[in-house]
Amino acid sequence: MIKSIFGRPLVRNTVWMLCGQGLRLVIQALYFIEIARSLGATNYGAFIGVVALVGIVYPYGALGSGNLLIKNVSRDPSLFSIYWGRALATTAATSFFLLAVVLGASRFALPRTIPLLLVALCAGADLLGMNVITISGQAFQAFERLNWTATINAMISAGRLLGALLLIAVHPHPSALQWGYLYFGSSVVVATAAISLVWAKLGRPRLGPPRSRGELREGFFFSASLSSQTIYNDIDKTMLARLGTLDATGIYGAAYRIIDVSFVPITALLYSAYPNFFRAGAGGVRESFRYAKPLLVRTLGYSTCVCVALLLCAGIVPHILGAEYARTAEAIRWLAPLPMLRGVHYFLSDSLTGAGHQGLRAGIQASIAVFNVLVNFWLIPAYSWRGAAWSSIASDALLACAAGAAVYWLSRRPRSAVSKAVAAPEFN
Repeated sequence: MIKSIFGRPLVRNTVWMLCGQGLRLVIQALYFIEIARSLGATNYGAFIGVVALVGIVYPYGALGSGNLLIKNVSRDPSLFSIYWGRALATTAATSFFLLAVVLGASRFALPRTIPLLLVALCAGADLLGMNVITISGQAFQAFERLNWTATINAMISAGRLLGALLLIAVHPHPSALQWGYLYFGSSVVVATAAISLVWAKLGRPRLGPPRSRGELREGFFFSASLSSQTIYNDIDKTMLARLGTLDATGIYGAAYRIIDVSFVPITALLYSAYPNFFRAGAGGVRESFRYAKPLLVRTLGYSTCVCVALLLCAGIVPHILGAEYARTAEAIRWLAPLPMLRGVHYFLSDSLTGAGHQGLRAGIQASIAVFNVLVNFWLIPAYSWRGAAWSSIASDALLACAAGAAVYWLSRRPRSAVSKAVAAPEFN
């Protein structure tokens, strides 16, 4: 019985991702505690503000190459070397341009007290390093070999924990800039190791014909979707740093990290199910949502339990992070419903993506991102981090409703009226 259950690819891959994410969770918890305590709320707030700003343009560093790799290789494994080569070439070509964009934007979006060098280090670490690490994990995800995806995910957290421990051993109370150097260094080391792992296990990249206009458009939609997601998840931290205080940013950023940690099991399931959405989506939104429904029910059960646990146990966090994070407990309680809302809109949105409606998904997410920014301009100056928490709840709730409406509308349309979800890869 147990053997037959674990023989199913989805269950086996979810267990691999859960184990990998669990290990990553433990490492991240240690890394987060060490960095938050040693930097203090103000320095931690400065670092979080910079990372949130970089996160807005980070998805454009690969222009959706990793998602296109999963989509096409999950259907035809022989295309791997071409899409792997394209992903690496695209990331290398765009990252340096985006680095200049981030440096220019930081002068307007961040306080002058944050060093430009810190922005450059974080941007280099994420735009180039993290993008390479992410598409390396997606290469294994396309083949449903999520044991290696989980390994790569754990490697980046382990590298940063090691960097944090080395830094604190030399400087017990380092500055945000000092941490920026090790943040960059650990990303470069892990990115190099990730590329080597893919090359050894799956094969070398091949520089084939450039991406077609259709794939460039689809890749842009993937990037725009992820960028919009980053905006409504993280722009409030950058805006808090600019419109509020770095201390408030540190408190809110710490609370949000706890919420992210609680979502790890759902993330593991989403990683495992993602290639299957493309296969099910070949029959349209109705089929991709049919695949999503049982997963969504289980997710709601888990996330409801998590919400209750966060409400009851939030008071423990300040005892772990230190007295200056005392208000983090209140922030966690405000944010506690987020795992439930996220679980709903992620599975609904993946149903759209799998059926070939990534453009619609990106449009919905972009609209929510604009709403989030506008509401934060009103709420953050008036209510500080509480306003940021309220806008996050409102944004995720609206996204769940909008994604649900889109899936319902498309599911009820005649099959002939819905655009084809599957198209052969173009090589122009």
